[in-house]
Amino acid sequence: MIPSFDHYKVKWQVESDDVIKPGLEAIEEALSLVGNPQQTLRVVHLAGSNGKGSTLTFLEAIAQEHGLRVGKFMSPCIVDVHDQIQVNGQAISATEMDRVFQQMQQAGLSGKLTDFELLTVVAFLHFVNKKVDIALIEAGMGGLLDSTNVVTPIASIIPSIALEHTKFLGDTLESIAHHKAGIIKQHCSVIIGELPDEAKRVVYNKASDKRAAVFELGHHFAIMATPDGECYTNEAQHCQISNLTRSMKGGHQANNMALAITAFFEVASVLNVSINHSAIRQAVQNASILGRFEEIMPFIILDGAHNPASAEKLVETIKNEFPSEPITFVIGILADKDVQQILQIFEQVSDDFYFVDFDNPRAMTAQKMLELSNATSKTVLVDYASFLQAQSQSKQRTVVSGSLYLLTAVRNRLKE
Repeated sequence: MIPSFDHYKVKWQVESDDVIKPGLEAIEEALSLVGNPQQTLRVVHLAGSNGKGSTLTFLEAIAQEHGLRVGKFMSPCIVDVHDQIQVNGQAISATEMDRVFQQMQQAGLSGKLTDFELLTVVAFLHFVNKKVDIALIEAGMGGLLDSTNVVTPIASIIPSIALEHTKFLGDTLESIAHHKAGIIKQHCSVIIGELPDEAKRVVYNKASDKRAAVFELGHHFAIMATPDGECYTNEAQHCQISNLTRSMKGGHQANNMALAITAFFEVASVLNVSINHSAIRQAVQNASILGRFEEIMPFIILDGAHNPASAEKLVETIKNEFPSEPITFVIGILADKDVQQILQIFEQVSDDFYFVDFDNPRAMTAQKMLELSNATSKTVLVDYASFLQAQSQSKQRTVVSGSLYLLTAVRNRLKE
């Protein structure tokens, strides 16, 4: 369920299913009915297990600092459906959503799509209506059969590959890499992060089949820490950008920043934009994303670590940022994740856990999570809003994590 989406579906009598149906046939038919808006867009397409949202955010900031009009489509939402579709950081408005739904109603899209497929059509139509220079599109799940995989991008980005969504994508790194690499298109370059060897082989083979250039972090470009910030180097571009200072915490964000800078070289080449090193420095300093080591109130951190790989990154960041502080976790996780391994990773930095229920049909119950936990201090928490406020007031460092859907629920409760 996508918060506030049903309001527009009911208002405009456009029906869609709240299910997951991998495949492109339905959305390709629907897009043809609304004039194939995706074919007129300049796109960067992102797929991967972790790092998509952060990489997209860095790339958005860099493109905007260079004067480009930037559309972005991300999932899941932070507050409601509107913030998943933005142009230059502004969420699609109710009036703009009505305009797009009217277009879809008149084209006869009702009953043809799933919710996410319908939302993908909304994003493409809105970006065309707003005349964006570049659209940054994040795959919802996988890549090959994801509804966003109807675009021909300037470049594709795969920040990471790890075991996830095994019910749909397969239970090996090779099978998951096959889905992620599905976004690689003919003669369209792909920028990749640090991938496991078995996943990297799949990506390189796919790129070879598509005659797509591969730019790999640590091989074709690199990021290094220096006394004056971080330094990006790219031999192919004969480029070095020093004095980069990020606001987004965690060593893994340096990699995401490097991926974004590399992708912007591809964007700039196609759009005939001159690279400005000062603009890049300003952009990476300004870039921030909700739900990625975000301090929502004093001493309360939200982080959407939802699989073992991202849990490891969160633990690493906690160790770096709060090396001597006791940490409390508030946790809610989807049942189709590797819950036990995620909890074991979090238990490296805390023995104090509170488990919560949240409104999602895929969510594991708080009681079941408690039973899987090895922590000695563990409790099922009902009123997490009051608890977090009390933790903040008593200056107890608390991390809310496990699912981006939980973070949305927590944010909305705290606003109330």
